[in-house]
Amino acid sequence: MRSRLPKVLHAIAGEPMLAHVLRAASGDRARLAVVVGPDHEPVAKVVQQMRPDAGIFVQTERLGTAHAVLAARAALAEGADDIVVAFGDTPLIAADTFTRLRAALAAGAALAVLGFRAADPTGYGRLIVADGRLQAIREHADASCAERAIDLCNAGVMAFAGREALAVLERIGNANSKGEYYLTDAVGIVRAMGREAVVVEADEDEVRGINTKAQLAEAEQVMQRRLRAAALEAGVTLVAPDTVFLTADTTFGRDVVVEPYVVFGPKVSVADGAVIHAFSHLTEARIGAGASVGPYARLRPGTVLGDGARIGNFVETKAAAIDAGAKVNHLTYIGDAHIGAKANIGAGTITCNYDGYDKYRTEIGAGAFVGSNSSLVAPVTVGAGAYVGSGSVVTENIPDDALRVERSTQATRPGWARRFRERKEADRADRPKSKG
Repeated sequence: MRSRLPKVLHAIAGEPMLAHVLRAASGDRARLAVVVGPDHEPVAKVVQQMRPDAGIFVQTERLGTAHAVLAARAALAEGADDIVVAFGDTPLIAADTFTRLRAALAAGAALAVLGFRAADPTGYGRLIVADGRLQAIREHADASCAERAIDLCNAGVMAFAGREALAVLERIGNANSKGEYYLTDAVGIVRAMGREAVVVEADEDEVRGINTKAQLAEAEQVMQRRLRAAALEAGVTLVAPDTVFLTADTTFGRDVVVEPYVVFGPKVSVADGAVIHAFSHLTEARIGAGASVGPYARLRPGTVLGDGARIGNFVETKAAAIDAGAKVNHLTYIGDAHIGAKANIGAGTITCNYDGYDKYRTEIGAGAFVGSNSSLVAPVTVGAGAYVGSGSVVTENIPDDALRVERSTQATRPGWARRFRERKEADRADRPKSKG
């Protein structure tokens, strides 16, 4: 990946690709054992955040896929009905695929191998099947011309009958040119034991492995198509679906409308009837029923909009609770603040929440009116029903229903503008004319 970040922590739909695999594998309260490389504490941290009960095992030497699985020998020895081996760099795999692999074991197979029909099978191991049973996995370099014509390829994911899994894995040797231990050898071992190996097929997109940034981008496109299709199926109106970016945990209520070029970051929920207008960006925000956001709005983490609240164009919010019916319509920053129900915040208003060292809160009461181009220097409270005159800098609390105006005295000089223009025109007439 040409990155300092571990491969499985690169994001797909706003989450590490490993998180997608863990979620898919967590069905039916499955126990999880995760094998990581040395010095991969960030990977272990993601696992612990998602599944604190998961076992984490370190593969100190990289000696092949079977060697990696046996790094979790202690977990395997505890026993299980089935053991499924998956990979952290296949984020598009579905929970249903794991279920289908396990169903093949329940039907009597000792080993189920996930396969796919490759548009271009070059480089993939081929699955050799006869009479409905898997005979072997042949690496591309070792395949005959006839075998290379096979388009059924090995996805790498396997499921073992639990009672035999450890015995099969321990019999895998390293008699190959690289001296490594390969899971693909399990097929021959199972057959030598007189048991059956079978193939379960998945779509090629689902089993995409990711090794480059280009492949990461391709997987993102597939995931976005899935998420958009799910949103449309749930009744969300996406005016221009291909322009909307969704995160895996984005949730929508009924009759939500999303206009073009909207980005949903992690942890965003949108309630019934809300409208997200074009070119808005939302992260870690909750949008109430019937609320309106944008266009060109940025909602940063901690933003909570009440029912019917309005956030307009070029408005930014952060750690802000904006209650039902409140309006923040134009060119405004609301950070570390609470705005009461049906309050109105005028254009160009700023909550001055940061002094270079600490953050401070602003409280604006229900029904308050803050005039345009006002600066509210936190910590400060604007009482319920209070009125702040346009252009004010508010540094002290305002009582309920009071008026606060903070301006310099306005001076008017009759005729000054006319005299100014006459003087300037006269000066211009006296200047020597350029010969250029």
